[in-house]
Amino acid sequence: MVLKVLLTLLLLMLSAAPFAEERPIRFSVNDSWAMPMARIKNGRTVEGILVDLQQRMAAKIGRKAAFMVMPRMRVQHAMNSGDIDVRCYITPSWVNAGHHRFIWSLPFMTQRNVLLGTQAQSLQAEQLSGERVGTILGFNYPRLEPLFASGQLEREDARTQEQVLLKLQAGRYRFAVSDQLSLDWFNRQQAPAEKLHVLSEFAADPVACIVRDAPDVPTMALLRAMVQMKQDGEFDALLDRYR
Repeated sequence: MVLKVLLTLLLLMLSAAPFAEERPIRFSVNDSWAMPMARIKNGRTVEGILVDLQQRMAAKIGRKAAFMVMPRMRVQHAMNSGDIDVRCYITPSWVNAGHHRFIWSLPFMTQRNVLLGTQAQSLQAEQLSGERVGTILGFNYPRLEPLFASGQLEREDARTQEQVLLKLQAGRYRFAVSDQLSLDWFNRQQAPAEKLHVLSEFAADPVACIVRDAPDVPTMALLRAMVQMKQDGEFDALLDRYR
């Protein structure tokens, strides 16, 4: 009888093992993201380009996606401690620390960063002096950092990109920075007189994902899935849904 019970328990453990290995893929989600990149409600992701992208990546390898919403400044620690498997929407120039335990994917889009104002004109960031510029807390702007460091310009951080744009619209400062997609999404909901204007483009960065290189992560499968998505035109189709 005891032997029969032990055999039954062993069979149950063996049958459960494959399911234990098939845990969700854990994606980091910055709580500063705004539409069309991601909408976060009550600490949970609802919709957006990155939500669709990451769900599709997981589905391509037969897994579910788990979204780990956290402040931008905590993402690096979560990566180092193995609490997340994939970080998307990133480019090497935005990060200060190395990611030797992660492998870069191919880029899935180009992010265009622009200088904004409430009046239409042509103006480069370097032409400004003594101005406060709306920025996202914790975000690195390589071309603008020397201007902030020298005191020529002053950062005024907000937690999300949407808050940066709302503060510019409300006159809290005369200039701000944004990615083009977020600006376009914001302007779609504004009356003509309330739309914000691009003064110049100051960066165009190919953005990608980094995948944790560890035995418990299907690293190569995820990277191959992104290659397949690129070849099949899925990246462009996904972006078109939010333009």
